[in-house]
This record gives sequence, structure tokens and C-alpha cells, in this order.
Amino acid sequence: MDGAASPTVSLFFTVDWAHISTMDSTKRDAVEELLQTYGETGGINYLAAAATLPSRLAIEATCAELMSLMFPGFRSEALVSSEDLAGATRTRIRNLHARLKTEICRSLGKIPPDEATEAKAEEVLSVFLKELPLVRRVLWTDIDAAYEGDPAAKSYEEIILAYPALEAIAIYRMAHLLYDKVPLIPRIMTEWAHSRTGIDIHPGAQIGSHFFIDHGTGVVIGETTEIGTRVKLYHAVTLGARSFQKDQHGKIKKGGKRHPTVEDDVTIYPGSTILGGETVIGARSTIGGNVFLVQSVPPDSLVYYEEKQLRIVPKRKKRPATTRDEFRE
Repeated sequence: MDGAASPTVSLFFTVDWAHISTMDSTKRDAVEELLQTYGETGGINYLAAAATLPSRLAIEATCAELMSLMFPGFRSEALVSSEDLAGATRTRIRNLHARLKTEICRSLGKIPPDEATEAKAEEVLSVFLKELPLVRRVLWTDIDAAYEGDPAAKSYEEIILAYPALEAIAIYRMAHLLYDKVPLIPRIMTEWAHSRTGIDIHPGAQIGSHFFIDHGTGVVIGETTEIGTRVKLYHAVTLGARSFQKDQHGKIKKGGKRHPTVEDDVTIYPGSTILGGETVIGARSTIGGNVFLVQSVPPDSLVYYEEKQLRIVPKRKKRPATTRDEFRE
């Protein structure tokens, strides 16, 4: 109030300097121990001198840009008129080239790149970009398969906008172009899609056209899986490895065919697990839900479990002990 003396607030507190000193000492000890582990095991890629690995953030941005390139206008990017589409596409390709070239050089272990590394990156990029139109044509067969295979699909636009499987398949198909050509980047790409969709497709898998994953959550497709055309998977299907060969030192041998082959026109229902590099699911076969397979199946087979007969009976009506219990029914 005017003319009144300003109120005085006194703050009384004590400082536990011993506690603060202990905290500072603990933090210093943690820093020293972390620095020691960096020297022992590496893992300091964020340092400029050691930054010879591709950037996850850059690869994830590349994935988003690739999806916009495959389906322009469907990824919340700025819309362009049909007259400007050619120019916008050229700009997108230029941006992709610049970003991917840097990351490919990093994945090849040369930053700054030498002449041979730059030439290798250009070679890989040239082939990759030339094959993108073919990938887009194959993706339209996947969209066809989704539309024909899912009665809930009302339009192609719905599939492009809202079906997580299409994103996982699209990123897989583009990552597959880079597989065995550059390290790390294909795996980062498919793991980006995995984290967004719950669908784990290894970039080394070989998958034919008209591929559809319905719902999709929990699907796992291993590195050496071979899938024919017009194959349909449901959620929680695993195409995995049965066992791993080991060397004389007891360590797992890398490489080799470890995952199953699924021939044309096969449908695999939810929860089924199919394991082994020698396991072949013959063409036109149907694998029922929750089947566990470690052996081959001839063409035109129906595979399912015969379980105990399902019973559906009326519930027993319980008499309420009290009026209060009656209202809990």
C-alpha cells in the first residue's frame, strides 16, 4: 500500500557443505570412471576425431525424405502443383545425394574422404538412385496386395497414409538396395522403420512383389529369409533362425542360410513361428495361427493344430449374498 513500509522477508537456511562436497566428489569419480571406460572400450564416436560412423539422425531424416519421394504429398510436406513436381523432385534427389554421400563415406570409415572413398560413394549412390523408380513400382504392387487382401481397406490413400506395414516394407526395399554395398546404413534404416511400426524386417531378406503384412505388430523377418510373390503375413509372425553353428572356440559362425524360405501365394496367420534355413513353406500353403514349425511343408498344404474341442457354455448365475453384492454384479 502507498506510504506503508515494505514487508521484509527473512530466509534462514543452513548449507550442508559436507553433503555438497560428497556429491561433487561422487560426480568427479563418475566422470573419471566413464572416461576410463571410453579409453578401454571405445564408444566415443561423438568426438570429432573419431566421428567415422554414420549419423543416426541423418539416416532417419533420409528415411523420411525417401518416403516423401515414394509418396509425394502424403508425408505432411509442403504441397506443390503438378507443374512444380519435377523441380521439387530434382531438389529432393539433390538433397538426398548430398546427405547420403556424407553418410556413406562415414560408413566406409573415411572422414574426410579420400578420392577412392568418394568414388565408391558416388558409385553406390548412382546405382541406388537409378533403382528407386523400380522400387516405387514394386511398392504399388504391395499397395495392391493390401487393398485386395484387407476388407477393411477403403482406398489406396488410406493404405499409404495409415498402414504401418507399407512404411516398413518401403524402407526395407530401399535399404535392401544398399545391403552388402555399405555397412551400417541399411540396418539403421530398417531399425528406424521397426521403431515406428513394430515390424522388424532385416535389409538382407529377399522379398518378392505383392507383399502384404496385415496389422503387422511383432512381425520378425530374418536376414536370410526368402519370400516369394503374393505372400501375406499377419501380426506376430516370426521367420527366424532355428540354431546357430559355432566354431572351434564356441563362437557363433556368421553368415549362412539360417532363415526359412516361403514360396509364392502363402498365407501365414497370427502368432506362427517358422524357423530354420532348411525349412521351406511350399507354394499356395496356409499356416494357421500359433503354429510352431521347424520342418518343410509341401505345396498346397494346410497346417494347423488340432486342439481340444472348444466349449461354450452359459455362465452360472450366482445368487448375491447381500443387497450390496447384488449391485456388484
